[in-house]
This record gives sequence, C-alpha cells and structure tokens, in this order.
Amino acid sequence: MSVYFIIESKVIDKDKYAQYIDKVSPIVKKYGGRYHVRGEAIKAFGSWKPERVIVIEFPTKNHVHDWLTSSEYKAIASLREESAETQAILVSGYEG
Repeated sequence: MSVYFIIESKVIDKDKYAQYIDKVSPIVKKYGGRYHVRGEAIKAFGSWKPERVIVIEFPTKNHVHDWLTSSEYKAIASLREESAETQAILVSGYEG
C-alpha cells in the first residue's frame, strides 16, 4: 500500500532551501518517491496556516526509511535543517 510523507515547511533561508530542493528531488525519485504537492499557494481553513506543504507518495514505509537513512540524503539533510523549520507525518494510503 502506498504511503504519503506530508511535510509542513517554514523557510528561513531561501537560497539554502533552494539548494536543498535541487538536490533532494533526484534522491526522492531514486527511492521510489513521487511528488504530488510542493508549493506555497495554500488556502487555509481553520487555524492551521502553513507556509509551504509537500506531499510525497512512496510505494511502502520501507522506501521512506531507505530514503531518509540513505547516504545521499544524509549528505544534504543539513541544508534542510539550516534553511527551514519542518514538521512531517507519514500516512498510509486509502484502499477503500
């Protein structure tokens, strides 16, 4: 079953964050991830007002684990940590 990695991001250093985005995309793809949402054009309802939301679909939880623990991702993780405040969740897809 597909899983969805959902990230809320508040960018604090646009240049460094842009470097991270350029480098993370091919790594996400390598580990089976596919972006569904990646943007700042958000219409908020209620009290949650995120600046940026990213939704990445992966085939399984193991794919997410392999991506996050890969040497490729670890090499660029500091760019994200230094350029944005993030929160993330992992949610299983719906099979109705």
